[in-house]
Amino acid sequence: MKQELKLGVIGAGYWGPNLVRNINEAPGADIVAVADLDQERLNALHKRFPAVRTTTDHRELLNDPAIDAVCIVTPISTHRPLAEEALAAGKHVFVEKPLAGTVADAEAIVAAAKRAGKTLMVGHTFVYNPAVTTVRAIIEKGELGKIQYVDSQRVNLGLHQFDFNVLWDLGPHDVSIVLYWLQEEPDWVQCIGACYVQSDIEDVVFLTMGFPSGALAHAHLSWLAPSKLRTMTVIGDKKMAVYDDSSAAEKVKIYDHGVDELSADELRRSYRSGDIRSPRVAVTEALQLEVRHFIDCIRGGNTPRSDGEAGLRVVRALEGANRSLKANGARVQLREPVAR
Repeated sequence: MKQELKLGVIGAGYWGPNLVRNINEAPGADIVAVADLDQERLNALHKRFPAVRTTTDHRELLNDPAIDAVCIVTPISTHRPLAEEALAAGKHVFVEKPLAGTVADAEAIVAAAKRAGKTLMVGHTFVYNPAVTTVRAIIEKGELGKIQYVDSQRVNLGLHQFDFNVLWDLGPHDVSIVLYWLQEEPDWVQCIGACYVQSDIEDVVFLTMGFPSGALAHAHLSWLAPSKLRTMTVIGDKKMAVYDDSSAAEKVKIYDHGVDELSADELRRSYRSGDIRSPRVAVTEALQLEVRHFIDCIRGGNTPRSDGEAGLRVVRALEGANRSLKANGARVQLREPVAR
């Protein structure tokens, strides 16, 4: 492996410049080219990063033998063709979340990466967030006990999309976090929602997932709320945890709260309300950690935390949830339940 990896980015819209900045700051890598169909976007990016080559033809990046990997930060519908083309060109590939808009497309990308023998990573940034990884470590140690349910809110006013609904926009975050925390895939999903601003695009949804362990996960996702909320609550049979991404000081709190005894026959109710502690969480940009992980996985030949299979699991849950949404909240079975 050469001294410094050369990366290119396809897509200079809302998220693309953030990725360019983080690649530019990451050790062991160099951002050399960015492609986008919009010349004005490229001009604005070139002012910030004058050393970066820009082009309106993404094939210039794929045909450049000096470029080792490409990051695809484009509309969901373009992920499969661009990823397949990049992998066929011998590039390692990073695809912004979600991996694809259908399970079939996600499976095709994963298969293409296996054929090419290249690293495929999906941009589920939150599974690299230090607060999220802190909660995962707490769950893994058993401090919370058996996880009973996860409840989350991810709401704000905007940004409304015009080609996909709020489930596909905000849902990948909560689904990827829950699957990472629980280390299992849902058996079933249910989803209800409504279209208030645009007649055919849901701007508020309520998603529920049921897991083999018996755990439930619920997510309220909305582009139509008066304030920005980013909270997730994890309830275990020993303790409880709250992850608040909007908090500047205490991102994670552990509550020694629970039910010690409950007996209707003897009218006994014993609730525990113990200490609350806030573990130290590293102050590091999640996107920088994600970019460094991608670079390290290419160099070491390791499997990314958010590899193609992880991305596929998220798409499988979202596609099932979207089917439920269109069927007025009918439960969609993703796989046969396993007897516990």
